[in-house]
Amino acid sequence: MKVIESVKELRAELNGKSDVGFVPTMGALHRGHKALIDRAREENRTVVLSIFVNPTQFLKGEDLSKYPRTFEADREIALRSGVDYIFFPNIDEIYGSSDEVQILAPKVGGYILEGSRRPDHFNGVLQVVLKLFNIVQPHRAYFGKKDAQQLSLIQQMVDNLFIPIDIVPIDIVRDSDGLALSSRNRYLSDSERLLAGTIPKGIEEASRLVIAGERDVKTLVRRVNEIYKDLDVEYIEIVNSKFNSISEIEIGNSILLVAVKIGTTRLIDNIWF
Repeated sequence: MKVIESVKELRAELNGKSDVGFVPTMGALHRGHKALIDRAREENRTVVLSIFVNPTQFLKGEDLSKYPRTFEADREIALRSGVDYIFFPNIDEIYGSSDEVQILAPKVGGYILEGSRRPDHFNGVLQVVLKLFNIVQPHRAYFGKKDAQQLSLIQQMVDNLFIPIDIVPIDIVRDSDGLALSSRNRYLSDSERLLAGTIPKGIEEASRLVIAGERDVKTLVRRVNEIYKDLDVEYIEIVNSKFNSISEIEIGNSILLVAVKIGTTRLIDNIWF
């Protein structure tokens, strides 16, 4: 496994390789990231993992400065998982100009749900992902379903800009109590971590009701809200796969998305019906 910091060197290493899988991350790797790597390893001759804490997707007052940076541990996980190359650039390597061409999220889809709470967040996400795609030029790229809106917008960018990459979504990996794994979970104190276990309980209750035949969105949202009565809820929404509002569950085409704050830590989760 090679660790590469420059665009030029990575391009030289990947030149002529015919089957490249790519896993873009911000590091602080956990079992959720490993699931992405494992799938990429199964489906590709060459696997590239990027580790880059992207400043353009953090808003003022967010946790850019304290976002966990655990490169040595990340490198060990990557090595054990069979990664061929870690791309580990610094900020100047990715953002070399103070007057860059801008990539903008869709005017509607980029400013609902996560985008309404974090305006311009998805501009930064799409900008760095497009840069990384152009650097690595993979055949397949792997993203977790936990960031469902991000996944949808990246797929839209690939479709809209005719980028020849297959986007491969990977199911959420959960802890023993059902909490979705996240690099930000490490911010939680013991008591906050216990409280965070309420998040999957709401999702599980909604799933149980849908399996039992409930289809009314308002009823489902109300029930999840009841379970989250002790949480600082930012939103509980049910949309279709295009992120349009719906009044009734469409089986195979509906997503429940939640965002809550536990102390100062913001966590998101979702489930597909």
